Amino acid sequence: MQSTDLGNKESGKIWHRKPSPATHDGIIVNIVHSTSEYHPKALRFLNVAFDGSGDSFIAGDHQGNIYTFDLHGNRFTLVQRTAQACTALAFNLRRKSEFLVALADYSIKCFDTVTKELVSWMRGHESSVCSISVHASGRYAITTSSDTAQLWDLDTFQRKRKLNIRQSVGIQKVFFLPFSNTILSCFKDNSIFAWECDTLFCKYQLPAPPEGSSILYKVFAVTRDGRILAAGGKSNHLHLWCLEATQLFRIIQMPTKVRAVRHLEFLPDSFDAGSNQPPPPLVKVIEDLPNNKLRSSNLKMKIMSGRVQRPARSKESKIQTRILKQDLTGNLENKENELSEGVNKKRLQILLKGYGEYPTKYRMFIWRSLLQLPENHTAFSSLMDKGTHVAYLNLQKKYPIKSRKLLRILQRTLSALAHWSAIFSDTPYLPLLAFPFVKLFQNNQLICFEVVATLIINWCQHWFEYFPNPPINILSMIENVLAFHDKELLQHFIDRDVTSQLYAWPLLETVFSEVLTREEWLRLFDNVFSNHPSFLLMAVVAYNTCSRAPLLNSTLKDDFEYFFHHRNNLDINVVIREVYHLMETTPADIHPSSMLDAFVALTKGQYPIFNQYPKFIVDYQTQERERIRNDELDFLRERQTVENMQAEVDEQRAEDEAWYQKQELLRRAEETRREMLLQEEEKMAQQRHRLAAVKRELKMKEICLQDAARRRLLKLQQDQREVELRRLEDEIERKIQMRDQEITATAKDLEMRQLELESQKRLYEQDLTRSQDTIAKEIQKDAAAHRQKVALEDHMFQKLLETSQMGSRRTQKVIEDNLAKAEQACLNADWQIEALHKQKCDDLLRSEGYQEVATLLRKNRRRERALLNAMMREEAKKWKEAEGKEFHLRSEKKAAALSDASRKWFLRQETSAALEHGGEPLSEGEWVWDLHCCGLLNTVSFQEYILQVCFVAFIQIMLGQKVVVPFLGGGVQGRVDQGIELIKNRVPIEKTTLSTGQNLAIEACFTSKKP
Repeated sequence: MQSTDLGNKESGKIWHRKPSPATHDGIIVNIVHSTSEYHPKALRFLNVAFDGSGDSFIAGDHQGNIYTFDLHGNRFTLVQRTAQACTALAFNLRRKSEFLVALADYSIKCFDTVTKELVSWMRGHESSVCSISVHASGRYAITTSSDTAQLWDLDTFQRKRKLNIRQSVGIQKVFFLPFSNTILSCFKDNSIFAWECDTLFCKYQLPAPPEGSSILYKVFAVTRDGRILAAGGKSNHLHLWCLEATQLFRIIQMPTKVRAVRHLEFLPDSFDAGSNQPPPPLVKVIEDLPNNKLRSSNLKMKIMSGRVQRPARSKESKIQTRILKQDLTGNLENKENELSEGVNKKRLQILLKGYGEYPTKYRMFIWRSLLQLPENHTAFSSLMDKGTHVAYLNLQKKYPIKSRKLLRILQRTLSALAHWSAIFSDTPYLPLLAFPFVKLFQNNQLICFEVVATLIINWCQHWFEYFPNPPINILSMIENVLAFHDKELLQHFIDRDVTSQLYAWPLLETVFSEVLTREEWLRLFDNVFSNHPSFLLMAVVAYNTCSRAPLLNSTLKDDFEYFFHHRNNLDINVVIREVYHLMETTPADIHPSSMLDAFVALTKGQYPIFNQYPKFIVDYQTQERERIRNDELDFLRERQTVENMQAEVDEQRAEDEAWYQKQELLRRAEETRREMLLQEEEKMAQQRHRLAAVKRELKMKEICLQDAARRRLLKLQQDQREVELRRLEDEIERKIQMRDQEITATAKDLEMRQLELESQKRLYEQDLTRSQDTIAKEIQKDAAAHRQKVALEDHMFQKLLETSQMGSRRTQKVIEDNLAKAEQACLNADWQIEALHKQKCDDLLRSEGYQEVATLLRKNRRRERALLNAMMREEAKKWKEAEGKEFHLRSEKKAAALSDASRKWFLRQETSAALEHGGEPLSEGEWVWDLHCCGLLNTVSFQEYILQVCFVAFIQIMLGQKVVVPFLGGGVQGRVDQGIELIKNRVPIEKTTLSTGQNLAIEACFTSKKP
């Protein structure tokens, strides 16, 4: 069993290898839908509905995703995202690409699976819709909820009727019976009513179930012939009702482990290729039950997989147990006549001759089987992906079809044919040839394309050999057959100058669609597809011979043209019988079947190459058409340019005319305004005279009033001055009093301030006296300490001088003894050198190798020393900067304290060293100056050596002498210089190069044992 996960894909394959049902449960493929989130989860499919053919179905999950599954083409497609759960699904039986879906918001929507667009939106339910039933004609649909059922017209998507019930009685299901106009309504109280669809008249009511039955009906299923109703619920019993007799005729008991029935469905047989009635149903039960006798009050039976037969009652009115087995025997005859899907061609022809046509419901299925369509989805998709062919871009101008959908499908089909073979882009009658099939198969473009392609390959043989002219060879065949069977009619055509291009070609290029109705055309092509390709040519001859009476009466050419382009009063059954007569009676030498090949189906996988046409003519026409198209484009561009220029000229002319009109209007308006201004000026002059007189009168009155006001103002000012004088006198007196008060208060404040100052002066004098006493005591204490320090230092220095003189004498004696020992050591060394001379010669070669290695090591050491020196210089520089900054921040008192501490420490160290030096004789290797003479200065700590030099310089400073530092040269001298940087800024230093004896003399004064 294969498993397919839809995931987030919008389309893909259902299975990736050839499906094979599982042996134990028959499952072909398991389809799941899981999300690709951080925590993936599976989405539940809630509803599924198959289409009428059973080749595809739709399914919806609880998130509102609706998928179509094409089992024949092995494809699934995401059709719609409704964003809410769907509660019911159903296909529209009339428009195959449309389906109905009931949503959780109680609405019903109709979508198109091809365009994925919303077709209609129906509202009216107040609770969740649980089922949708579509009438067999596809015109009506019934939607059922728990409280109501509504009948909808799917042509207008309007509600026609509504079934209302009492709240106490709920609706279980309302649905159409197959192949009838009966509506069956099932309620929750087990009552079942049948209604007439057109008049809604109650036809009958099923009786109540037996008294001993406790089942409550929940699910229902009806056979395809609408005769038997199966009902089940929360029980292991199934009730079978005969709707014709309106009575319960069987009760099926399932195993005891079955507690409830959730869904019921009858399994249909395959098409039996000969019956016009729907096949009888099958009932499938998993287990057989033990045989036992049943009473009429508890009717039970056991059924195996087999055909359900009509009920039969015994004399005691008991229902019998009958084991039904399916007849699996059959004769395999006429293998060459066996078509795909088990349809036998000879049996179909017998059925066709008996009934004159195929059943309407199975016609498309039979045609697909007869034509053996391969249904090459991949090849067809590649043709469709190329888009609309340039030859059919303006198809609507030549063929203004009212339905845009039909026009779009016709355009796609013709484009696919043109991409398949170049001849079809130049065939003018191809739209007429393909239109009836496009209209018939508009819901399945793949089948439409393959039917037209099969028709062209087989029934349009040799049509394109004389392209772009009509097929003269085919028309000659028709004319020969007509001459054999009706010479009089042919002679009449010749006399009236009517050729086969007038009486035969219009019928062929339109495949009789202009002269026949839909039903007549379908009946004719039932016979065309069931016979040899020559049948179509014979149909043209038969149409003419059956219409010989009106044709013989016609004399004008226009009448013949009208006759073969319009419908006529002609029985199609007579024409078909005449075609069969012509097929049988026409001699073989002129029979079209001798010149036409037998039927050849399209190849699987890829479509065959179609090149049965003069290629050079098609190529030439294509080139000419392209040239003409380019010329037309150039002409259209030039015409557009000219039109644009003309439009600009017209626009400029209109602008100029408007400007002149505007100027004229402005001139007239200006004259009018001048006249108005003159009149206004006259009026203004008159008004000025009147105003001047009024002004004079007012001026005199104003002068009088001003004189009276001036007198009143003078009196008022005099009164105000008197009041102001009195006020000023009062203010002066008040200020004098305030000044006296302020003077008195100020004198008191000064006295208080004087007292405060005297008090503060006494406090300051007391504080000053106390601070002077403290400072004097500190100065005396410092002076006493300084005197003690100076005496101590003088004592230590005198003792140091005495110790140094005594050490010098002892050192001289030791040097003389060591000199004698050194001479003896030199003699011993000479003897050892002679003994080792031979060893050196032997080691010479080995030494060379060592020297090379040593050379490399020295180079590395030099580089390392250079690097270390650079690092030390950089470090010294950084330390120098840091110390310089710290030095400047130190106070003078701290610097003096550090100097005193260093001097005391130096004197103590030198004194102790001198005492040790004078008390114990120096042994070989212990005295620094002796090792220094031998060049082994590195055995002493270099920092100690620098410290000694610094102390010598400090003593010279204390003695008031010039500081003399021995210059040793090289890296050692440089490091000594670094050592005395601490005193460089305070004492003048003079560097001199001393002799070895002077060096020893200075260093001997300060040498000591290695710490």
